[in-house]
Amino acid sequence: MRFGTETELQASAVEPVQALARRPFRGEAAAKRAGGFLRHSYVLRRILIIFPQVWAISVAVFVMIRLVPGDPAYLFAGGTASQETIQAVRHRLGTDQPIYVQYVYYLRNLFHGDWGNSLVTSHPVSDDIVNRLPATLELITFALIVCLVVGIPLGALGARKAGGIADRITSGYGLLAGSLPDFWWGLMLIFVLFTTFHFAPAPVGQLDLTLSPAPPVTHVYVIDAALAGQWDVFVNAWAHLLLPGLTLAFIYGGPIVKHTRTSMANVMSAPYLAYGTMCGLSRWRLFRYALRNAVLPALTVTGLTYVYLISGAVLIETVFSWGGLGQYAVQGITSSDYSAVSGMVLVTTVLALLVYLVLDLVYALVDPRIRYR
Repeated sequence: MRFGTETELQASAVEPVQALARRPFRGEAAAKRAGGFLRHSYVLRRILIIFPQVWAISVAVFVMIRLVPGDPAYLFAGGTASQETIQAVRHRLGTDQPIYVQYVYYLRNLFHGDWGNSLVTSHPVSDDIVNRLPATLELITFALIVCLVVGIPLGALGARKAGGIADRITSGYGLLAGSLPDFWWGLMLIFVLFTTFHFAPAPVGQLDLTLSPAPPVTHVYVIDAALAGQWDVFVNAWAHLLLPGLTLAFIYGGPIVKHTRTSMANVMSAPYLAYGTMCGLSRWRLFRYALRNAVLPALTVTGLTYVYLISGAVLIETVFSWGGLGQYAVQGITSSDYSAVSGMVLVTTVLALLVYLVLDLVYALVDPRIRYR
């Protein structure tokens, strides 16, 4: 019996690993499994569950905002109105009815597409949300992209060498990002970049006051300006987006960096990477394998971060006068605008539930081992 030389044994051990290394990350088998998953009834069940969840949240919000001190009748009638006038306004608004009667009327109108009128803008709430939602989505999506583009590589590089420069930057950034509230960072950036160095535009919204937005197609100023070829508006909209977007990214990118670093450090110590090193695989190829296995926990934090950005944008939009749903919510709460607050909460609730659904689907695409029943 011939056992083979030491060189032949090493070659026989390296060949299967090198063959595995040449395989793409997402082969045909993974695509078929993902396609099979999409055909399962899990997606349909998750979509159907959204309806009772939204209903339960609508009940809770409807009750809680009416327990908050404040009466919209005073805003509607004016500060000098008599009690008879205020009572007549309450009767007109229906706030003099028991709360369960108010909810029945609210639910009936909601099913007919009537979200009520805002007491602040005097416009239908549905129109206000349609006009303001794209601004918020533009802001938080830009912030999330910055979080991913910077956070995942920074966390992965920090895990490659414990105590190195990247590791110290990662640890310091994680502590700094969560040390102070987001609106404070926004005010400091305005003071430094706008007031002191005149580098950033004035925090007056999505455009300078001397410019008009492009004809609305998507209601996102950057995209609409590009579609219309108005490049001066395009550049100005980008300039106004950078400061609030980077503020949100700086605050909410910390969890992505820390989770990526922790997951990457755990994967880097796995035995299969040590075996790959012994078989002669390059450090960059091993790093790619480790990063792919460390992405799944980071995806969880990414989905949660996007939902957190919706609530975090409330104060940032107010600081920068952004004109999105966050600023609309603040105006509605301070003015006891029940219809505006209820509509805003319903929209953000549906958006958050859809993000969680998409996150589950992405899990199956990234890791074919995951199965939902």
